[in-house]
Amino acid sequence: MKKIIISILSLLVFTTSCQKLDLNPLSEGSSENWYKTEDEVIMALNDLYRDALWYVEGARLYNTDRWTDDWNQREYLYDWVAGSITSEWSDSRNTWANTYKGITRANTILSNLENGQANIPETRLNQLRAEAYFFRASFYSYLVFMYGDVPLLTDYITIEEAFTTGRTDKAIVLEQIYKDFDTAIEFLPISDSQRITKGAAYAFKARVATWMLDYETARNAAKACMDLGVYDLHPDYGDLFLSTTNQSPEFIFIIPRSEQLTGENMGGNSFLPRTLGGTSTAQPSWELFCAYTCTDGLPIDESPLFDPQKPFMNRDPRLSELVPAFGTPFHGFIYDPGATHVLDLATNKMVVNRETQLSSQFASYNGLVLKKGVDDAYANKRADPNIIIMRYADVLLMYAEAKIELNEIDDSTLDAINQVRARAYEASPGQTAFYPAVTETGQAELRTILRTERRTELAWENRRWFDLIRWRLAEIAINRPVYALPVKSGLEENIASGDYFFPKGPLPEVDENGLVDFSAMSQTGKIRTVVTRNFDKSRQYLFPIPSREVIINPDNMKQNPGY
Repeated sequence: MKKIIISILSLLVFTTSCQKLDLNPLSEGSSENWYKTEDEVIMALNDLYRDALWYVEGARLYNTDRWTDDWNQREYLYDWVAGSITSEWSDSRNTWANTYKGITRANTILSNLENGQANIPETRLNQLRAEAYFFRASFYSYLVFMYGDVPLLTDYITIEEAFTTGRTDKAIVLEQIYKDFDTAIEFLPISDSQRITKGAAYAFKARVATWMLDYETARNAAKACMDLGVYDLHPDYGDLFLSTTNQSPEFIFIIPRSEQLTGENMGGNSFLPRTLGGTSTAQPSWELFCAYTCTDGLPIDESPLFDPQKPFMNRDPRLSELVPAFGTPFHGFIYDPGATHVLDLATNKMVVNRETQLSSQFASYNGLVLKKGVDDAYANKRADPNIIIMRYADVLLMYAEAKIELNEIDDSTLDAINQVRARAYEASPGQTAFYPAVTETGQAELRTILRTERRTELAWENRRWFDLIRWRLAEIAINRPVYALPVKSGLEENIASGDYFFPKGPLPEVDENGLVDFSAMSQTGKIRTVVTRNFDKSRQYLFPIPSREVIINPDNMKQNPGY
């Protein structure tokens, strides 16, 4: 009998109707006649780089950022942010299904590599096997973080086994994840321009350990990645996110995309200003905007350098890489949400500004638009941006966080943060006169600095949601309203009275976790509440198990609390 491969995710048997099961399909490869050559194994492994299997990262642009306090989208709230998710929620169902597809395919490769022993040198076979272990560990990392206990599958299972398979304690799954990463680390090469490397395995092991608050393991894995000496920070922060930047010493794991090959426009019309033919549907939030420190390293509610009427002045340079500074060129126009007319740089004439509440009720509600990664191709809606899943700055910050939480604060802790911060100011870490170097050694104070640094360095890169969940801050951040500029008449009054961009009086308050509170400013009546978010801490720190999994296997597949 041909082996029947069944995935716990959907309990579907992959067979072809009316086909005899004792025959391999003559028109395609199968586990009975495949994996005999290096090319066949590589073809199978290449499928694991498919963005659909990395669903959390690649389902759409800025996938998980949409569930955070870094995101504004007019009066719309995604289900998770609205607190309305159920076990039928499509994001949970698709994450579960696609991630287990990846695990099943990795298991298939691992279970059949002996087919190639006669044709593939042992060293090369071990590297290919290590690659499959890397992917299996990475996919399981997402599952244990999002669902908690999940079925642990490391081989084929029969239909009968599927109906008796339940959720495995996440501690056991984590042990298997670490084991798989360690095997990958042992046999993967240090450098390879085309495939997964040892550094990626170290980095992803550090990430899952950080997610699980296992800071000792995170410290060791991040440090090992750093000690390889093969990664470095890209010299230009803004350039790093352009669709033309396909290679960088900072990239540890990216999934390239090609509009030319797929025919799919991967640019984001929803994120472009109306002056460029976009819709300004979504943009970075005020909370994120105000999280960036001033050039003295202090938050805006403490720094004497902050001017609420000139909010870009004396700010961390990464802010003007996230959103265009007011009064500066942005793809052919001067960007200014407080002006009725702006300069068209191509004609050198003033034109009606379509990207302001003064002219259009559907212009950006908060006056901001996305700049990070928006190059000419993106602006022309022909973009194919890479999916950056792991870069070296994240590894440095994970190392620093682990050292802080272990209270092992030393020069290496500060240096890891300062490398990231100095790059933002186009300085080297030793050029402390040119950027606000971190010198603080208190654990609580450094925790605040680290959390703010992660937020600003990794903004709109699918990292914020994971941080809010593991730090248990979602119950605060996602229960605060979304704020925006007043509508036309109110904005006109603010401009006339000198209360633009932010009104005079109470500043946004930045707490010890880098969370920003606009409630005092809201009481002035000079900004508006757009929509209220709702996070249920009794259940939303975990995704629901998809309902069909529970229905099919009710005795063994128990639902997460609250769903």
